[in-house]
Amino acid sequence: MRISRFIRLAAAALAAPMFFLGMAGVASASTSSSASSAGVGWVRLAHFSPNTPAVDVYLYSFGDPSAELVLRHVSYGDTSPYETLAAGDYTVAMRAAGAGATSKPALSASITVKAGHSYTVAGLGPESGLRLAVLGDELTPPGGQALVRVIQASLKEHVVTVSYGSGALVSGLAFGSVSVYETVSPGTVTVRVAGSGESTSSTVTVAAGTVHTLVVLDGASGLEVDNLVDAAGSAVVPAGGAATGFGGTAPRIPSPLPWLALLAAGVLVAVAGGLSLRRLPRPRS
Repeated sequence: MRISRFIRLAAAALAAPMFFLGMAGVASASTSSSASSAGVGWVRLAHFSPNTPAVDVYLYSFGDPSAELVLRHVSYGDTSPYETLAAGDYTVAMRAAGAGATSKPALSASITVKAGHSYTVAGLGPESGLRLAVLGDELTPPGGQALVRVIQASLKEHVVTVSYGSGALVSGLAFGSVSVYETVSPGTVTVRVAGSGESTSSTVTVAAGTVHTLVVLDGASGLEVDNLVDAAGSAVVPAGGAATGFGGTAPRIPSPLPWLALLAAGVLVAVAGGLSLRRLPRPRS
């Protein structure tokens, strides 16, 4: 009887964290709608100009001279994580790395952040024609599918063709250009980038419900492809790409799993301890 009771209590103990995990999933599923109702959006910053030196990037709320965000020494190929911002108007300014915070920006652009939307502000083109492009990032792919777009940031190959698996993703994409998102089937596939003189292949994993940006870059030994995850399903706040060259700026939401495991262990210990106490002989009077 005691063994059966222990099994039932242990099962209940293990079921408890699963219940809380399910509740955490429900909470995650409402993240995007909550973001809209809370009036926040997301912005990440990137440097995709091959012959432009490192820069310091400033983000200002419109009309406020105090920077909300400063990223220092952002080099070619760097992409920040997403930063959560209140909906509204902002200015992004680029200065040469190490330049004074009040010096005249080399480049600036305005962006209107809408609630529930995400954006990439990227320096694109050659140094002589550098521009800040404000790109709207998708969050929700079609059911069971994924979305992929390409940013052509290779100066060595002015025009490239990108294939995804056995099919063409985009053809004749010029330097400094950004393709539209294309719907693709999820899976682990080979992405091939080919220019007039160089080509490269990379294996990427694209899960259902995710949104990706593939960035074609000039590497030390040829073309490279950087796979940025724009969104991991409509329920997940954008997490951004690799923050090489500078620290991350977006707050991270820790996984509940370690806490749930701890909760489960604690409940099991409590159950086992309770049963042990019940087995202790009662003192004789």
